[in-house]
Amino acid sequence: MSILVRMPSAPLPQSAAPSGHPAAGPAATSAHAGPTLPTPAVLGEAPVLAQAVRGGFVESVHRGSVVVTAPDGSVELVLGDATDPVFPRSSNKPIQALAMVRAGLDVAPHHLALVCASHSGEPFHLEAVVEILAGAGLAVGDLQNTPDFPYDEVARLAWVRDGRDKESIAQNCSGKHAGMLATCVANGWDLATYRELDHPLQQACADTLAELAGEPVAATAVDGCGAPVMAVSLAGLARAFGRLASADSGTDEARVADAIRAHPEFLGGTRRDVTAFIRGTSGAIAKDGAEAVYAVGLADGRGIALKVADGGQRARTVILAAVLRRLGVETGALGALEDAPILGHGQPVGSVVAVGI
Repeated sequence: MSILVRMPSAPLPQSAAPSGHPAAGPAATSAHAGPTLPTPAVLGEAPVLAQAVRGGFVESVHRGSVVVTAPDGSVELVLGDATDPVFPRSSNKPIQALAMVRAGLDVAPHHLALVCASHSGEPFHLEAVVEILAGAGLAVGDLQNTPDFPYDEVARLAWVRDGRDKESIAQNCSGKHAGMLATCVANGWDLATYRELDHPLQQACADTLAELAGEPVAATAVDGCGAPVMAVSLAGLARAFGRLASADSGTDEARVADAIRAHPEFLGGTRRDVTAFIRGTSGAIAKDGAEAVYAVGLADGRGIALKVADGGQRARTVILAAVLRRLGVETGALGALEDAPILGHGQPVGSVVAVGI
């Protein structure tokens, strides 16, 4: 079957970025000085959105930016910066999965949720990765993502007890990479170079991201798993998730969103906040990303995207919960999202709390 994939009208930027935002790539340094790249506004000018409170004393703060988009894609709420590009990291995965579906990837719904995932590395995740690969006539040895231990602590300890080292299948992006390989097989594309930016698969991912975000890809780099990561603004990321979550039934967008809603344990894991949020929030989809990114699409077409400026993960769920409260979103997941204790001698002595939202 021949699949036509639309290509970006111009080459993707690899080392250039918009004014005010640094290019992705090696920083110029002197023998003793740190990097000389300017700090973008989305990081350096972000407001304080969370405090770490220990024994009634504010010990640390976390700055961040939040954007909420309306069902029509317009910006409804901004805390911090809406337009500076960021790397969404794994929050891009549902959009990458949409590109794969458009290019001919045809897998079961729970497998499609795994293609969108940063999975925990639990046994059912790894079994599904093998199934996706086998369906395309491939094997675990074809994966090119970075070897690692399972993300989930329980799964990781069991893995180590069994005497196993880091492996590509255990790394949290193996579902995405299995989907990428299966998409290449469906199209007759080269398997050895599927991680390269100029590969038809990655060009399709870039084109789809730009379409849903409503803006061009601003910068590219190599993600932790070895595949390209592509930058858009928080407004663009929120817009993309709103469009996925509210897509008309029968569309490729709805197929991806429905898979996430039906199988959130494959998107995250049995002990993950993103899984709890999707299960507890009617019609919503979500995806967490490295460096403290969170993206949410609500059933009514609104989108939410946030990034904690310091990249620390502990504040992201607390900030998301405060945004959901402000928007009046009904969810049974607030308790799980707001559970961010500060410990002293192993006991709670404070918590991370949202402020200014």
